[in-house]
Amino acid sequence: MTETPAARHHLEQQAGSLTTGTHIVLPDGGRTAEVHQVELERDDFGAPALVLASLTGGGTLRIAVGTTVTVVEENPDAVTQLPRAARPATGSGQKAGQDAGQEQPRQLREEAAPAAAAPAVVVPPLPPVPPALSGPSEEDLALIPAPQGTPESVVEAAAEAHPDAMGVLLLSDRLAKGVNFKSGSCLKDLSDLAHELFITLKDADGALAVADLLNVLPFDGNPGRWSSVEASLALSSYICRQNGQPERAEVYEKLIRTPENQETDPFKARMAAKVRQRSLNEPNLYDKEIFRSIDNSNHDAEREWRLLRLESLLFLRAHGGSETIGMVELERRISNELEAVRA
Repeated sequence: MTETPAARHHLEQQAGSLTTGTHIVLPDGGRTAEVHQVELERDDFGAPALVLASLTGGGTLRIAVGTTVTVVEENPDAVTQLPRAARPATGSGQKAGQDAGQEQPRQLREEAAPAAAAPAVVVPPLPPVPPALSGPSEEDLALIPAPQGTPESVVEAAAEAHPDAMGVLLLSDRLAKGVNFKSGSCLKDLSDLAHELFITLKDADGALAVADLLNVLPFDGNPGRWSSVEASLALSSYICRQNGQPERAEVYEKLIRTPENQETDPFKARMAAKVRQRSLNEPNLYDKEIFRSIDNSNHDAEREWRLLRLESLLFLRAHGGSETIGMVELERRISNELEAVRA
């Protein structure tokens, strides 16, 4: 009798151990391809994160380092260096030897024929990169008025307009020492002052004047500082929409999307777009915290949590809504929160 196991054996290994020349089973599970080149991409912390396997037949596979993949390995005989399926089987009698000798060429021909007829592996292209959002033009930015004087004078004018507002006075006192746009705490104070003027005192013009000190700042890659600018842009967009200034509001809405078109790598851009859409569809609206404050009759805490909810809703509004909360529903919720925190 002859041995009949296949010459190719499927093995499983982690993608991080792939090497050039390895035959890998493609994601469809029915085709294989030879790895031509392997590159390792690291995450932002410097740890191996992604394997880029270029295939001989064209195309590239992107595989997480820890993913288990199936590879095809030749299993040669230790003596003849031929695949075991082609090696004559050991057995007794002349007939067994003759059968094995006749079987070997036939098996080799059967193995060679599919290999010769197999078409080149064609890996489908990756999905297109999400279109980059264009930033505001010079004409758009001209719709944002220049500040009247220095940043400190703008803050001082807001404080003089509301001499009895304790929240404005506390913030303006800290900012009067000097506005440092590289300081995250200073940016937060400016954003809080703009929100205090609009939400508590209903001073839309004063709020816009203070907010515009932040709105023209470029995105510097620091999420902590940008969060204050982002909140200011969202507030400014809402105020302008309410005041019948849609063109100016669109400028703020373009600026708030600035971080979204910074990534130049197509794969990272797609991943960032998915994460961003998920956060828009599932925003944190602090429902549990607000209900807990209501149950405890803690009105101060309830107001603080509602202010955070209002910021989230204003951001969604400036971003054009999401797949789960439409613009009409957003307008209704923003009006409800404004009424609640002003009460």
